[in-house]
Amino acid sequence: MDSPTKYHFLKSALTTENTLMHTENFLHWLDEKKKQTHHKTTFIPFSEMENWGFNTTTGNLEHTTGKFFSIEGIYVKTNWGNVSEWSQPIINQPEIGFLGIITKKFNDTLYFLMQAKIEPGNINAVQLSPTLQATKSNYTQVHQGNTPLYLDYFLTERKDVTVLLDQLQSEQGARFLKKRNRNIIVEITGEIEIEEHFCWLTLGQIKDLLQLDNLINMDTRTVISGIPFGDLSTFEGLKKEGNTDLNNFLISELDNSNALHTIEHIISWITRLKSFAELEVERIPLNSISDWVKDDFSIHHKDHKYFSVVAVKVEIGNREVKSWTQPLVKSAQEGIIAFLCKKINGVYHFLVQAKLESGNFDIIELAPTVQCLTGNYRKGQNEYEVEFLDVVLNPEKFNAKVLYNSMQSEEGGRFYQEQNQNMILEVDANFNTEVPEKYCWMTLNQLKDFIKFNNYLNIQSRSLLSAIRFK
Repeated sequence: MDSPTKYHFLKSALTTENTLMHTENFLHWLDEKKKQTHHKTTFIPFSEMENWGFNTTTGNLEHTTGKFFSIEGIYVKTNWGNVSEWSQPIINQPEIGFLGIITKKFNDTLYFLMQAKIEPGNINAVQLSPTLQATKSNYTQVHQGNTPLYLDYFLTERKDVTVLLDQLQSEQGARFLKKRNRNIIVEITGEIEIEEHFCWLTLGQIKDLLQLDNLINMDTRTVISGIPFGDLSTFEGLKKEGNTDLNNFLISELDNSNALHTIEHIISWITRLKSFAELEVERIPLNSISDWVKDDFSIHHKDHKYFSVVAVKVEIGNREVKSWTQPLVKSAQEGIIAFLCKKINGVYHFLVQAKLESGNFDIIELAPTVQCLTGNYRKGQNEYEVEFLDVVLNPEKFNAKVLYNSMQSEEGGRFYQEQNQNMILEVDANFNTEVPEKYCWMTLNQLKDFIKFNNYLNIQSRSLLSAIRFK
């Protein structure tokens, strides 16, 4: 990516005053969209689902077209962690979908075209999503609905469109089987008609809005997490325009000479762990998984832990299809994900965890310091002790400073009202830099280097990184 693009990304990230729509006006606009659009999600028995059913042989929950996604079973064996084998339901959605954002410069500042989108599982109905958020089944119109808006800006080469970012990124490794999406940002130069549920925001505004609970959806978070901002020379150009506040996060983002470990060391660390790790994942019939129970309304663990699969009827007035039924994954409780960061060599380093999950494409992905989904961090409910969890739950005891704390939702098209507490905490100089084998200190600059490539940073890491502000 060229330096001018990184410069414009950084300038947008530092711009919180929007001449097109002030943030207060945006919040009012978003609330109006929620009121204007009819939306209703109702739990139903599996037997009332239309175009979905359980395969008579395997018990897999499938769409009649064979498209969209299915709920299948997997049997897992691994030497990683305390639990060596288990079986579970998992979402199998082999299609690569689009998560795309259109950008355009106004007064030499890059603006992002964002969509107020209602998903069946959204915790607060409407959330801010990318310009385009579509599975292959959606945009090939398997559902016989309308073509998603703005699709042609991403599907075909156009003279007025420049690709600024284009990556394949993973989804939740504990819930999806090797699922990936294309995260793409394009810039347009020509005129574009703004549809009713869309608006222009700066990247700085989006990052400010990420301080609020459950407003920016997971798909937006993963796309903007990959945006690179260059090095310290990028900021030099902005200083001429009056930006002089080089905060700790921005230094970690731009500094490429004071990292504790080299990129080569980190690659060797990941490679060594992948070489040691064993992960055998066998697809099995859903009706042969153990410790899970199916009744008329759900597929759930016998101890009501982790998650369940439920059926819903959905009515959303402004979607390509107005009414439909589908399965959703419903978490047992909320979870917690957190990064610890520490100043090393004067630069914020983030404590990254190498994490194995059953649906990972390449065995291990880089996760936040603490990643506990669906409440398994609660004492007496978890199968294992979670490293560094005490610091996150009791920051004062460890002289840790909470820099970021909000509730953020999982993607509402597949998950029913699932939210996790997202936190970033700074530990002090006394916190031991020596860490267990599955952990490594990395700067934001280094994390951005790894995001560029497939299947390195997991979606929980990317979600947290997207919320980091530079002013």
